[in-house]
Amino acid sequence: MSEQIINLNIEVTALLEALNHPFRNEIEQLRICILEANNRLEENIKWNGPNYCFNNEDRITMRVQPPTKQVQLIFHRGAKKQTQPEDKLISKKSKMLVWKENDRAIVTFKSLQDIESGKTDLTEIINEWIEVTK
Repeated sequence: MSEQIINLNIEVTALLEALNHPFRNEIEQLRICILEANNRLEENIKWNGPNYCFNNEDRITMRVQPPTKQVQLIFHRGAKKQTQPEDKLISKKSKMLVWKENDRAIVTFKSLQDIESGKTDLTEIINEWIEVTK
């Protein structure tokens, strides 16, 4: 078992087990992918789903509610509204990212194949996001 998998939060696992989500396998793959992408991220619960913090600041939240046949990752700078930067926070030109504001983007996965094929791109996005928002 790798060190990153050990970082899975047992409270998050318990919440996900209770949800009986139709995308449970995909959610689990995303949890592992996120924690393997950057071992400085800590997993907890926010908005009834997995959330990832860097230095105790919320940075990535997984939208799993209501249970549907997709899962989304929301890249943000925390719950409080902040002054918008002039440009998008990261320069990564990824088709995966849908920008809601210059400091908030969403990535949607509709299958395990989406997750597998986007893993390299997602890892780069996660690390750039953590770097610019720390």
